[in-house]
Amino acid sequence: MLEQNKRAIVAEQSAEPILEIENLHISFDTRAGEIPAVMDFSCKVMPGEAMGLVGESGCGKSTVALAVMRDLGRNGRIKSGSIKFRGEDLTQASEARLRQLRGSQIAMVYQEPMASLNPAMKIGAQLTEVTILHEKSSKAEARDRALDMLEAVKLPDPKRVMSAYPHQISGGQQQRIIIAMALLSNPALLLMDEPTTALDVTVEAGIVDLVKELGDRFGASMLFISHNLGLILETCDRLTVMYSGEAVETGAVETVFDNMRHPYTRGLFRSIPLPGADKTSRPLEAIPGQPPLPHERPTGCNFAPRCNSFTKGVCDLSDEAMRMRPAGANADHQTRCARVDDIDWSEPLGRAREAEATPIGEVVLSVKGLKKYYETSANALFGGGGARTVKANEDISFDAREAETVAIVGESGCGKSTLAKVLMGLETATEGHAMLRGADGDELDLAAEPVEERNSSAIASIQMVFQNPFDTLNPSQSVGSQIMRTLERFEVGRTHAERQARMLELLELVKLPEEFAGRMPRQLSGGQKQRIGVARAFAGAPRVVVADEPVSALDVSVQAAVTELLMDIQRQARMTMLFISHDLSVVRYLADRVIVMYLGHVVESGRTDQIFAPPYHPYTEALLSAAPIADTSVSKARIVLEGDLPSAVNPPPGCPFQTRCPHKSQVPGGLCEQEAPPEKHLAEGHAIRCHLADDILARMEPVIANA
Repeated sequence: MLEQNKRAIVAEQSAEPILEIENLHISFDTRAGEIPAVMDFSCKVMPGEAMGLVGESGCGKSTVALAVMRDLGRNGRIKSGSIKFRGEDLTQASEARLRQLRGSQIAMVYQEPMASLNPAMKIGAQLTEVTILHEKSSKAEARDRALDMLEAVKLPDPKRVMSAYPHQISGGQQQRIIIAMALLSNPALLLMDEPTTALDVTVEAGIVDLVKELGDRFGASMLFISHNLGLILETCDRLTVMYSGEAVETGAVETVFDNMRHPYTRGLFRSIPLPGADKTSRPLEAIPGQPPLPHERPTGCNFAPRCNSFTKGVCDLSDEAMRMRPAGANADHQTRCARVDDIDWSEPLGRAREAEATPIGEVVLSVKGLKKYYETSANALFGGGGARTVKANEDISFDAREAETVAIVGESGCGKSTLAKVLMGLETATEGHAMLRGADGDELDLAAEPVEERNSSAIASIQMVFQNPFDTLNPSQSVGSQIMRTLERFEVGRTHAERQARMLELLELVKLPEEFAGRMPRQLSGGQKQRIGVARAFAGAPRVVVADEPVSALDVSVQAAVTELLMDIQRQARMTMLFISHDLSVVRYLADRVIVMYLGHVVESGRTDQIFAPPYHPYTEALLSAAPIADTSVSKARIVLEGDLPSAVNPPPGCPFQTRCPHKSQVPGGLCEQEAPPEKHLAEGHAIRCHLADDILARMEPVIANA
């Protein structure tokens, strides 16, 4: 927070804001009429300051950023209000003036890097184009500037990167290229729209550090859009919370985090798994209901239908009465809550609930020595090139018990999803076994039997909840018919009436009303679609459910609802869940045991409390350090991994992590580069694969601690 405080002091010393938005109203013209997207929005960004903008999907965050760029499309228009950049009102600027400002003084970094890069142009050509167009530089000068900027964003071998096409570099490197492109003209204002959402947590940590360092180095002010409150705490000086097109709370980051003064802000914090949350005694609390549609907003407070503190005659007055107002002694801290002085804000974020922990049963799934290799060719399409082996899974072993949640964590490319494909029968293992024990005691080797050879009972016994709920439903069939088809496939019920009754039971199980049976997928929200995915997965009463990033595509409040739904169903059905995730905060909250994978190997496994306390495998230590935590009372060690995940086609010799390990120098004789580490048992049920000596492991400090 020291760097943030320094930037805040610089901002206070400068009188004129870089960006000042006042009473902004934005609408979009549609066939259904005019849709108000942003209303009465105001915020201010001072020189050298980072302003965070948070809220659920559809709240208007990206619309505000696009309005600053004056890029709202043909049907978007600014109805009223002003957007002043260094005192100049952009709403009155001509197209010629906007072209002068865009890219040179105001730059934007989008969420998906590949959407901003031309796949047919080399990186060097795209970078040099920026300074040639904006600053009329010569090609030689532009190339030198581009190489310097690639070094500034810490890309290895800048000359090689300049000659590469976008598809030849990793996602993290692509995002660094976009940041370099945005900074080439030394802009005064940098708009960052979810710049790390598509990245692994370790890559995200590197990008966050890079953004803060470059902000200090180049003096750029930032408007940082994110749904990740932990990321905002690490990155920003001030914060604006948006809901349904309006700013509902704003102030210094630490002030808002420690003294939140709007029920929606408090609802967001109750929906995320902070360190004190516990799935048994202190569960997450999802915000009830859904945000209102833009043309169906209530009179008065937009959050009123979902607010536990709603008071008739106060919160439902005219929209004019719901203006931003001081939230306390600090004039910079403001809220849009009419009852700010009446609500007891001292109430703890998490409410205690008395519930017994679900007892863990016998082993249901036993994976032993599982390997999955792919044979590929350098030019397989045309029959040329030598054969190469991709080692996606290497000697995977673990047990999963009845009513237990086993989390599998690691970066993209570590083999998590490949393991899931083998278990689901979409792939068969190269070696090893994955024995699934049925309710009748029979065993099925999932590793050797593809899905097309499994009977309906075997298919029903292990089911999957996918990451993206939007792609898992047939858009041309109703919700009820899709669940009915699953029941037919699993031979559940003897008659149509019995299946109909079971379908309605499943809707009730996932807390959806009966009338949803007749709805089409396009009529459902993202969270409702994921609930339907859960209902289908439980149609055949599975013994094991593989949940592959089931909440990562959802808003934080919807994440909480779906997470609690999975936990409730698990308690009732006593099923085993394999939870694949990169979000360690969620893992800490719901998992009983954790398996950490790196480059196809299991590098650490143990109970959740063992994984989150020292000693750690060095890779686990880096993962914990990279996880953003939205709690000002928590301090973290900062460990940023250098380099990218090696290729599974050409893995490094010895320890798979040795090319990025910050502790390798503590192992003598080059052992890490020569031999794969054996499994070392640190405690009962806790094992790692690492060459570090026991005394070094014993001296490890906690990564996460109370400040």
